[in-house]
Amino acid sequence: MFATLLGPLPRPTVGEDAAPEAILDACLELQAEHGLEPATDGGWPVSHDPVASWQATSKRADRLVKAVLTGPTTSGRDVGEIRHEIEALADAGCRWIEIHEPAAVSIGGDTEARARFADGHIALTSDLAPDVHLSLAITGGDADAAGIETILAGAYASLAADLIDGPDNWRLAVAVPGERGVICGALSAHAGSDDGPEILLWAARYAAGSKGRGMARVGLATSGSMASLSWAEAADKVRRLGDAARIAAAPPEEARQALDPRAVDIRSAALGRVEPTPKPRNRGQ
Repeated sequence: MFATLLGPLPRPTVGEDAAPEAILDACLELQAEHGLEPATDGGWPVSHDPVASWQATSKRADRLVKAVLTGPTTSGRDVGEIRHEIEALADAGCRWIEIHEPAAVSIGGDTEARARFADGHIALTSDLAPDVHLSLAITGGDADAAGIETILAGAYASLAADLIDGPDNWRLAVAVPGERGVICGALSAHAGSDDGPEILLWAARYAAGSKGRGMARVGLATSGSMASLSWAEAADKVRRLGDAARIAAAPPEEARQALDPRAVDIRSAALGRVEPTPKPRNRGQ
């Protein structure tokens, strides 16, 4: 079980004249403090060049760092240009590359849009280095109408899906083949949300139980960008995300102690089972 960000962080509370490296360090320190991995630059790259940015971030981190590229459907960029960046990142040693495609939520049942998306991602991901983990991330709404055959037409090792603004993405998540991973964007990126661990653990267990996937191929994540939050609000959400990932990996008794006993049904489901409420006994028994 692991935890990661799907989207940027707000600007850290460093001085207005802080160097880009100081902003990056604050983002990395927050993720490291709460056990997030793969880490990201938090949306605060030190270079516009994706390879140089990943290298700088990776050198300043003590853990696996993923590179995030915007996909062709969302960016409108040429597939070949993005593929060149993927290959350059792989050659530089990057072993986790996330392709962010929020525009996938607009595909729906449009046959031509489905074909363009599928063909583009097949061309983008085919015959790449087998030791690079390619992850497709969809945030900002529901993309389930496009179908899993369209969404995972490319050679992606995992699908990361926003399950807050796109709850119907669960249909995609549970349709992902068991040998591929599912990253559950189940921690809301919005202010004022309920960020208790029960929902997150339920999401992880549900994803793990689909297609015989198992917990080793499941991750937890924020649902999308937290750039509109204050740094304190975002930091608290990162803490809760890391806590949930640790609880999910803990022995059952330890995990049970960390959950709200009032959340009876979610509590039991989060532990991988459902405990029915005992039926009341008759007075005469």
